[in-house]
Amino acid sequence: MNGVLNFSDLFKKSVLTNWTTDLTLGRILLTLGLAFALGLFLYFVYKQTFRGVLYSRSFNHSLIVITLVTALVIMAVTANIVLSLGMVGALSIVRFRTAVKDPMDLVFLFWSIAIGIVTGAGLYILALIGSLVIGLLIFALSRMPTGEAPYLLVVHSATEEGDTLVQSTLKGRHQRFAVKSKTISPAGIEATYEIRLRNGAADIVKEIAAIEGIEDAVLVAYNGDYAG
Repeated sequence: MNGVLNFSDLFKKSVLTNWTTDLTLGRILLTLGLAFALGLFLYFVYKQTFRGVLYSRSFNHSLIVITLVTALVIMAVTANIVLSLGMVGALSIVRFRTAVKDPMDLVFLFWSIAIGIVTGAGLYILALIGSLVIGLLIFALSRMPTGEAPYLLVVHSATEEGDTLVQSTLKGRHQRFAVKSKTISPAGIEATYEIRLRNGAADIVKEIAAIEGIEDAVLVAYNGDYAG
């Protein structure tokens, strides 16, 4: 038709005549530099707000690398439409099997990927403002009071009377406790309780261990949900 191009014609013209866009050295250095700076900011936020059981330095380092790699990939995708189509197919066959134990670790992974995507697309102001807002929000949430600290109390009792006295002691000192598991064997009884303490933990362990028939008592702090 006279001078009228349909979608197919426009797409073919775009692919054939505009395989690449202007990807200058200045833009590459600016994008990678900003991605690295925001990755360092993410690194600092993760380190300062970590509340898990064991801090992983290698995981925190990987957040910076993921940010840079994602920015690099997005720059390549936006610069070459043919490469972007091939990359979609290549990435679709990749499977990641690493288990994420803490939900907040998953949040930081998505945050690092988002920084890489936004900076790679050239939306620098959005990357800066978004990272600052998210970082301040995580700092605020990490400083909120959590109330009573959760603990798991594991008690080995030689007799049923000792186990009964343990529960009586917990009822007298703590209104909130729950039996998570109990194992009865010829050697005795092993019971696990979830308790919440306000002012320390050592005193309750000593009190439980002093009960007649109790072989040992162990108190373990934990974070996250307990399934049971």
